[in-house]
Amino acid sequence: MGRVLIKGGRIVTAVDDYVGDLLFDHGRIEAIGRELEAGDAEVHDAGGLLILPGGVDVHVHMETPMGNGIETCDSFESGTRSAAFGGTTTIVDFAQQARGESPKAALDRRLAAAETQCSVDYGFHSILTDVNAAALAELPDLVNHEGVSSFKLYMAYPDVLMVDDAAIYRTMRRVGDHGGMVNLHAENGVVIQALVDEALAAGNTSPKYHQLTRPQLMEGEATHRVIRIAELAEVPVYIVHLSAIEALEAVVEARDRGIHAFAETCPHYLFLDKSEYERPGFEAAKFVMTPPLRDRECQDALWRGLRFDDLQIVSTDHCPFCFNEKSHGLLKSKRAGKDFSKIPNGAPGVEFRLMLLYDGGVNEGRINLNRFVQLTATAPAKMFGLFPRKGTIAVGSDADIVLFDPNQRHTLSATTHHSNVDYSLFEGRVVQGKVRKVFLRGELIVEEGAWKGRAGMGRYQRRSASGRII
Repeated sequence: MGRVLIKGGRIVTAVDDYVGDLLFDHGRIEAIGRELEAGDAEVHDAGGLLILPGGVDVHVHMETPMGNGIETCDSFESGTRSAAFGGTTTIVDFAQQARGESPKAALDRRLAAAETQCSVDYGFHSILTDVNAAALAELPDLVNHEGVSSFKLYMAYPDVLMVDDAAIYRTMRRVGDHGGMVNLHAENGVVIQALVDEALAAGNTSPKYHQLTRPQLMEGEATHRVIRIAELAEVPVYIVHLSAIEALEAVVEARDRGIHAFAETCPHYLFLDKSEYERPGFEAAKFVMTPPLRDRECQDALWRGLRFDDLQIVSTDHCPFCFNEKSHGLLKSKRAGKDFSKIPNGAPGVEFRLMLLYDGGVNEGRINLNRFVQLTATAPAKMFGLFPRKGTIAVGSDADIVLFDPNQRHTLSATTHHSNVDYSLFEGRVVQGKVRKVFLRGELIVEEGAWKGRAGMGRYQRRSASGRII
């Protein structure tokens, strides 16, 4: 790999902001300075542009089976290409254990699928659905030898994904001493199922009942409960896709007491609200994700949480299903569900995270540039054992770099994004700020809207401890 010189851009990290040059060699940052010279290097002019560390999205679901033949519509290839166009150069996906399967076998299966397809770097969280003695015995080796230091458990979806509180506690105790952290989908699944059953019995089947049967209180209750379990187990805990004020209050209260409780939110909770469920007919199915969209009061609370570090990360929970079955077939479409409880659950977003957060966060004065980089790159890399290889601009770090135009306005649309999904949550939204060029380990993969990368160039990232460096 040849040498690359980036000239005269505004270099922004979580703590720095200055104009300078970057020199890459052998995929890493070799030098940072002013008026750097490298006669044999490929030169890129970054005048007027921001030079940012490549984004790290720690919550995505590429080619993920959901049961009954239903699967997300983005492959590892299409999904990571879409991520790259959005300035994300590292993803952390999931290796979900099936009933009766070992966690290690689940990881091997996902590694085999990803290796020839991923065009950005990638890692995996382990999802545990069958927490038995044999599965628990494997977890230290996953942390210490396979580089999987985070384990997701569900408090929702009874009889499918949900595990009980004892399983959560046992998992925490098993991985805590080895640098592992447990990530929780925090909703009270059994109460929510009772609400779903009530709605269906009353003949209420339209998509809006997805939101009405998953109340904020049940997200708040589960978040409070699992933080208390983590406190007992004496391990850090991470709440995924937090959306409700009640859940945020539980995190804030715990952090005020010195508990290592962390949480992420997602762009759709910051920019969309529950009024989307009033769309006519089946249109509201586009917004069936879990947790559902909340009200404007929750949005305001989430932005405050991001500003004051009560929320540490913005990820996407990219879990795409097409709206129309013609695109990739019924089993990769929202139309696979005839009532709200059967609509495939998830929404797209991996390509638009940086642009949305820059426009609605930095441009609107809600967060500053350094905080923007912290939320999208540095904090996720630190939280999940990828720092300083990823998430920053420093000598010796991987040359994962985004050249970002802070002034270019453009329209978000499914007609121009690079995911397989046939709709966008943000269709027609005009944003200011656009990715111009993206480098993965020093190699140019996106240039002015043109794809320069290739399937299989992404590398698996073995991660160190999660939740220890914040």
